[in-house]
Amino acid sequence: MSYQFHQRGGFRGSRSNFRGQSSRGGRPVRSFNPYQIVRSSELQSARTFEPEVIEHQFSDFGISPELLLNLKRKGYEKPTPIQDKTIPEILKGTDVIGIANTGTGKTAAFLVPLIEKILKDRQEKVLILSPTRELAAQIQAEFYAYSSGMRISSVLCIGGVNEGPQRYNLRKPHNLVVGTPGRLKDLVNDRFLDLSTFQTVVLDEADHMVDIGFLPDIKYLVSKVPVSRQSLFFSATIDGKVQEILSAFVKNPVTISVRTRDTVDNIRQVIVKVANQAKKVDQLHDMLIKDEFEKVLIFGRTKWGVQKLSDELVSRGFRSGVIHGNKSQSQRQRTLDSFKRNEIKILLATDVAARGLDIPNVSHVINYDLPESSDAYIHRIGRTGRADKKGTALTFVD
Repeated sequence: MSYQFHQRGGFRGSRSNFRGQSSRGGRPVRSFNPYQIVRSSELQSARTFEPEVIEHQFSDFGISPELLLNLKRKGYEKPTPIQDKTIPEILKGTDVIGIANTGTGKTAAFLVPLIEKILKDRQEKVLILSPTRELAAQIQAEFYAYSSGMRISSVLCIGGVNEGPQRYNLRKPHNLVVGTPGRLKDLVNDRFLDLSTFQTVVLDEADHMVDIGFLPDIKYLVSKVPVSRQSLFFSATIDGKVQEILSAFVKNPVTISVRTRDTVDNIRQVIVKVANQAKKVDQLHDMLIKDEFEKVLIFGRTKWGVQKLSDELVSRGFRSGVIHGNKSQSQRQRTLDSFKRNEIKILLATDVAARGLDIPNVSHVINYDLPESSDAYIHRIGRTGRADKKGTALTFVD
């Protein structure tokens, strides 16, 4: 079985009338033009961009020796641009709007100064809202790594798992709560979580929370937090309904933007022409058996579709797993952990995994089904080419 790559700048034509294959209620859903976005990336990469100047070392921020040691253990030698500009402002107590591409170190940009705030005041309480369960769990894991040995407690509040342990942990002293809006709202309504005691609120990946319908829950939760607070807002984009949150959330904020371009430079983007839909999985098979496909994240459009494709790959002998909304949270987390530990080579997912997840050393992202927008495309391919490593993103088109 042969397949044909149309690499950056090497594809044929510009299909301005390209349509995605998905449908809702029998009606086609117009998708972004993959040829156009890859060509745009090629042109943008040819432009000259001034590199971000890093003005600080972590030691310049005046943070505690224990925190500096934990950062060193994590391999952090110097701040990323978003960390360099954001950490001093958060330490000063300023409200911050942080705009940055995925994979730029946003999580450490807010966790590092917030841990320092807690160390200085053990009564400090922080609420972090995240759009997905996986990202919330990842934030908590990073929090534990940065705060190791400091006796700072955190409670993870997400759906898809038993609420009982979360209620129990909320009764015990804690400094940080991280969770998804739906579960947090339930805990507030059931009076297990009192947001009036929180001095700092973080909205992470705010644009995605709005995209997936959390705007009412976010407004409700923010209304329960004291007006006198520090508010930190992180997003890849700010437009439309996201502005509704900002207007009531931050006060006299400092806006920090390090979005210098729309795609990551070290991701090679490739269009894969599908000559025969009936043999599309065979094209995928022929890719995956190649040595360079070491750790592969494959995106599909529907829960049913990615499950079927994963089953097919397993039947062909591939070490593959899948995460989607029909899986329990424990199943999703076990599969994700197996992928991170290289126990499986291939992870299939719907867009639930496209936002914010930091999965080390993904060699390839494959868009087996087209995403529904250019933003979704950017966030999907951002799972590779992280931490200054090279990556490849392949997109199947008819």
